[in-house]
Amino acid sequence: MKILLLSMPDSFEHMPEVVVRMPNGALSSLAGNVDSHHEVAVADLILVQRQVRGTVERLVREMKPDVVGLSVMTFQRHTAKKIIALIRRLNPAARIVAGGYDPSLDADAYMDDSYAPVDFIVRGEGEITFRQLLRSIENNSGFDSIAGLSYRRDGNVFHNSDRHVSRLESSDIDMPNRKARVLGGYTLLGKQVDVVETSRGCTFDCSFCSIIEMRGRNFYTYSFDRVLADIRDARDQGARAIFIVDDNITLNVPRFEALCQAIMDAGLNSIDYIVQAMTSAIANHGETLAPLMRRAGFRYIFLGIENILENDLAFLRATSKNTKREAGRKSNATIKAIDYIHQNKMFVVGGLIVGNPDDTRESIEANLNFARQYVDWPYIQHPTPYPRTPMTKDFRERGLIINETLEAYDGTTAVVRTEHMSAEEVEFMRWKAERWMKVRHIPFALLHDRLFMLRNLRRIFAHTFRGSSIKSILGLEDERRAFERYRAIRQVERAYL
Repeated sequence: MKILLLSMPDSFEHMPEVVVRMPNGALSSLAGNVDSHHEVAVADLILVQRQVRGTVERLVREMKPDVVGLSVMTFQRHTAKKIIALIRRLNPAARIVAGGYDPSLDADAYMDDSYAPVDFIVRGEGEITFRQLLRSIENNSGFDSIAGLSYRRDGNVFHNSDRHVSRLESSDIDMPNRKARVLGGYTLLGKQVDVVETSRGCTFDCSFCSIIEMRGRNFYTYSFDRVLADIRDARDQGARAIFIVDDNITLNVPRFEALCQAIMDAGLNSIDYIVQAMTSAIANHGETLAPLMRRAGFRYIFLGIENILENDLAFLRATSKNTKREAGRKSNATIKAIDYIHQNKMFVVGGLIVGNPDDTRESIEANLNFARQYVDWPYIQHPTPYPRTPMTKDFRERGLIINETLEAYDGTTAVVRTEHMSAEEVEFMRWKAERWMKVRHIPFALLHDRLFMLRNLRRIFAHTFRGSSIKSILGLEDERRAFERYRAIRQVERAYL
């Protein structure tokens, strides 16, 4: 059969497209785990944000797929529905499958007859479920025995039992098929970038995170032989930067240290690596871990700081993962972790969440000031009530959700208010401060790739200061007018079809 796999064009807006565009690793993994006689194409629509309709029309008409799969996050649902309707018009016979976080956590929304419903939903991990689904479609056999599948039959919707997550050490999940990608342009600061995973899962239960609902509290790892082969394949396909997309690689620090050594032993440390890490792991083990990371090629470390105030960390259920031990005492791990990263000439991408239920202007400003002082690149978000997360229940019970428009659930649009501030005021504070924090990183980016930065500096500034005028930048215009223009631009940007 012919299979077309699509990721949605909607993106988080922290960085301009010229700076970073990552592939969807889940779709490449699906492509690598179907039976070999199928013809598979993967199209990351984030690469064609201004030509989404034309690209989908071209791919469907040229390929005439038997099955179309879509990977969808919550804020991408509106776009996904439009693409589903478009595919129905172009190719009514195609079977349409949805997967990813949003369909997994709110399957009924994709079976609703008020929209163009999908035929199947792959819930949770998709590789084995999707492979079995294709076999059943091809053999015209039933679907009731496929774990992790939801489907429509004779006007009724059926949800099969959940599929147990893979332990990864077995041979159940094959390598990704990067050659199935039909669009190009993946980039990180001018270098071709790819994604690799070495483990899946997390054992923490942060209130804002969908991972626990998606797969439970667990942590499973691939063998180093498999990981190194995956890195080599990404490199051989042109990658010079790799984002290790593990949910929480620092859950097992000795393994992470051994992985760094294995990367060096394999001669793969000329690649620039980006990774997500807990502050506690870096703070408690940084004396040995951080130098190893740097020698292995790690450059950018996304730290899940979440918040610097203890009451906010408690609300986010993130206190324990941000705690260091020193002389028998416990304290916040963030500054110590940042120190280790900076001492070893790596950069901190600081993940912070502001606009929590009890936040005030003073508490938000404390986090913004911290980011100004310690973080190289800010990744500041607002708490967002994604389906079935503990945070959503808390906000709903307190009546703080002010926007149910899911396409606004992108992390940088404030859709909840606090007990003391409007959502608009929260977002304005973040927007006003974050622009200038990003400008501060430009000298470091110049050191990373001077030619790339000089060639694209104007586009980077234009994205960072969308809605701003020379007057507003110079303080000659009320910044709230610039903020309103920025919000209007964001509204237009979301209209991909």
